[in-house]
Amino acid sequence: MTTLLEPAFAKVNLTLDVLGRRPDGYHDLRSVFQTVSVRDDLALDIGTGKPWRLQCSKEGIPCDERNLAWKAAKLFCELAKVEPEGLEIRITKRIPSEAGLGGGSADAAAVLRALNRHYGSPFSVGALAEIGAQVGSDVPFCVLGGTAMVEGRGERLRPLPPIPECFFVICKPDFSSSTPELYRQLDAQPIACRPDHRAMEAAILAGDLAAITRSVRNVFDDVVSAAHPEVGGIKSVFRTYGGMCAELTGSGSAIFTIVPSFEYAAVICDMLRGQYSNLFIGKSV
Repeated sequence: MTTLLEPAFAKVNLTLDVLGRRPDGYHDLRSVFQTVSVRDDLALDIGTGKPWRLQCSKEGIPCDERNLAWKAAKLFCELAKVEPEGLEIRITKRIPSEAGLGGGSADAAAVLRALNRHYGSPFSVGALAEIGAQVGSDVPFCVLGGTAMVEGRGERLRPLPPIPECFFVICKPDFSSSTPELYRQLDAQPIACRPDHRAMEAAILAGDLAAITRSVRNVFDDVVSAAHPEVGGIKSVFRTYGGMCAELTGSGSAIFTIVPSFEYAAVICDMLRGQYSNLFIGKSV
């Protein structure tokens, strides 16, 4: 039996725009994704000689073929034409669910990377990302990581230079958002303020962290903030104690800010710790 270890990093959306509904029912997106160091850890046992099994340290996570990590492993083995002769996936879960942080997608991408490495890299990184697109919309980016412009359903990726080193504070409130309902609301009304992707890309190319934070924008933010006033309270704490921006990631419900040093991040967490248990400090990866 062989054990493979692989980290699964969360993502935040520095920008997120919904461009319209597609004929297939999905929506076209344009978004700048950024990997952050908040992570799950995966261990894959290859050759257990037993039926496939998935374990997760957090209750409430599906531990069968509904889990994206399981789906990714099954698809990889089918396409690579390999038989692991028994597989066990163990997930140490830290990335909160229903947060807009891509935790399930990150786990799936970690499985793809680990299996690809174990079997001698039959797929390039680009091909592995294409496999990931069959598992979930955010999986291709999670395979790639770093900083990237993401378009379509998430399958079109254009790597960007790394952003300057900085720290992220992420707060996940107790509520969760219904993604389909948020899309319905956006479809029903004009979007008042969209992200300026040209400005964001120019700021990234210039390595200007202040300009990057000025261009942070997510079209879901206004809808979620209107329905949940506590989002405004979290943002207020972010800004009061040195946060350079304050915005939703994905369709929520996590909110993030960017700060230039760990000391700022620690102070913000101290201010929120009495109200929120899902608080994270991460670095850009």
